[in-house]
Amino acid sequence: MYVERGEASLPGATWQGDGVNFALRSSVAEQVDLCLFDSTGAETARIALPAQSGDTWHGYLPGCAVGQRYGYRVHGPYDPAAGKRCNPHKLLVDPYARQLDGTFAWHPALFDYAEGSNPADASLNTDDSAPWMPASVVTGNGPPATTGPRIPWEQTVVYELNVRGYTMRHPELGDAERGRFRGLSNGAIIAYLKALGITAIELLPVHSFIDEQFLRERGLRNFWGYNTLNFFTPAGRFAETDARAEFVDMINAIHDAGIEVILDVVYNHTAEGNAMGPTLSYRGIDNESWYRLESHDRTQTVNDTGCGNTINADSPAVQDLILDSLRYWARDMGVDGFRFDLAPVLGRHADGFNTNHPLLLGIQDDAVLAGRKLIAEPWDIGPGGYQLGNFPSRWAEWNDRYRDVMRRWWHGNAQVAAELGRRMHGSADLFEHCGKPPAASINFITSHDGFTLCDLVSYNERHNEANGENNRDGHRSNYSQNFGVEGPTDNPAINALRRRQRQNLLASLLLSQGTPMLLAGDEFGNSQAGNNNVYAQDNETGWVDWSGLQHDPAFQEQVRLLIRLRRDCPLLKLAEYPHAEHQVRPGWPDILWLSPSGRRMYDAEWAHCHAFTLLLADRAPAGTDSRITALAVLLNSAPTGASFSLANFRADQPWTIAWSSSDISLDAGKPGDWMLPGRTVACLRSG
Repeated sequence: MYVERGEASLPGATWQGDGVNFALRSSVAEQVDLCLFDSTGAETARIALPAQSGDTWHGYLPGCAVGQRYGYRVHGPYDPAAGKRCNPHKLLVDPYARQLDGTFAWHPALFDYAEGSNPADASLNTDDSAPWMPASVVTGNGPPATTGPRIPWEQTVVYELNVRGYTMRHPELGDAERGRFRGLSNGAIIAYLKALGITAIELLPVHSFIDEQFLRERGLRNFWGYNTLNFFTPAGRFAETDARAEFVDMINAIHDAGIEVILDVVYNHTAEGNAMGPTLSYRGIDNESWYRLESHDRTQTVNDTGCGNTINADSPAVQDLILDSLRYWARDMGVDGFRFDLAPVLGRHADGFNTNHPLLLGIQDDAVLAGRKLIAEPWDIGPGGYQLGNFPSRWAEWNDRYRDVMRRWWHGNAQVAAELGRRMHGSADLFEHCGKPPAASINFITSHDGFTLCDLVSYNERHNEANGENNRDGHRSNYSQNFGVEGPTDNPAINALRRRQRQNLLASLLLSQGTPMLLAGDEFGNSQAGNNNVYAQDNETGWVDWSGLQHDPAFQEQVRLLIRLRRDCPLLKLAEYPHAEHQVRPGWPDILWLSPSGRRMYDAEWAHCHAFTLLLADRAPAGTDSRITALAVLLNSAPTGASFSLANFRADQPWTIAWSSSDISLDAGKPGDWMLPGRTVACLRSG
């Protein structure tokens, strides 16, 4: 079979009309074999790539066409003590593959070391792994993806969901749509999201991933998807036939509704696990370029991720692949933004995290990614792994301090009131120092990782026994409260209180400065039966239960009204932090914190505070009627009622109730005072 030299500058398999250019980067390879397969999985040819340019091996195969299945075998040193793990008996997935075909299955042949030994023995496993590996597939130009609506951060409301979990139990979907991209393309789903007021869907990982071996041994599956095999291919388990085409169809349908799509991406580790893990792609191509290795023992991978390995963010090959992957999903697949799992890994040198790491800045400044939303999960388990507020200027960040303090205060901890005030202000103490706006704080009460909102007010303890880890996994500090009964109850008083606490938490979220993120199903009471770590529960425990819409439609309507209030009120989505420096009227600055009596809060009062008012105000620009627009958020976490006074802040129009979690009323005996029951949020508006 005649093979030409080809081009080194085209990574992966690039179809050029009359043939395919293949290029693979490896700094340790001594020979790279391109292996071709037919539709039955039989290997039909093995071709040594004829050229090497720097670290890239390449060749051009005339007559090769779209649909050709292929993989690589890399010849080179097998010296685990030096960090080198080349084994030509292992078929390797092309890191730049755009499509995979075939089923992955766990088998001893997947490991590069001999069965019964370990890498330190340097005992080579010569069994062929191809029968248990998916093949890479040559692709051409796929269907076009539309451009997203490009919604400004200040107007963004994020809704986190799992493709499979969100669609498996929806009553209006057919069997061919359940658990798949086509389910999210369904008009009923999109109409629901649009009516709710969501502006951006954040999808849990959709890159091709595999189930961990220990899960398969327990009869479980990876539900969340944080075990990536390839960073360019959509997961086949979310598609009926053509994953790429069905993903793009989904993107286009969501864009047509004016909603953005953000992908949760896992560039911090791969599915190859620790040093004892399988050789599927990166390890066999160039182990020490792809992964951080322990300096004292090069057989071992650094485990800053808790998943066995950690990518080497200082490696040019890693940096190029991550940027190329992001560009592909943005440009070719139509994605509007990315949430980076364990993002400190992407900014960590061998000696620690650096805000100005070339990879972080490269992502921020890339021309193709301009206008795309960038969100960091700003923590991992590595050294210096908590970096909230330390990512570059264009990055937003998940704010767990918001989550924790909001839970603690509403569940009775009055000592955290001062921090709660800072979080509702948009966390200026965390983000303003580097010029970031309030929207850089991604505020959330719940996410996929932890209790649902319903379970947060129904369980004191996690109940993760079904995960097979003796209930040791998942968050320990949940700041949850069951209000007297663990789990479901028939007690109407407890159920009413739980319902109101769910309202209070969501109201606080949507009435705070910053970008709110909701967990799918929280708006109608979805429960996971107290499991706060459903990563392996690809079943009815992890799937969203839509019956809450029928059982309590009024709750979802309250959430919809809150989102609409936020959309329509500029004071709830400020582009800059207010610091009481702008006076809308003498003695009335643009932001005030008031005690229930209507006085400005003293520092000492914040030390133990169950109730306060956040007052925001602005005056219309000169040339208009110049009336004051004002918003008052009244919060009472105490179990008893309280009177809140706004008598000293009378705007040009009367205060009206915009939203409340309980019935509130004006105090007939005290003009300007409002009576709030215990555990209540109310939002008043003037103008």
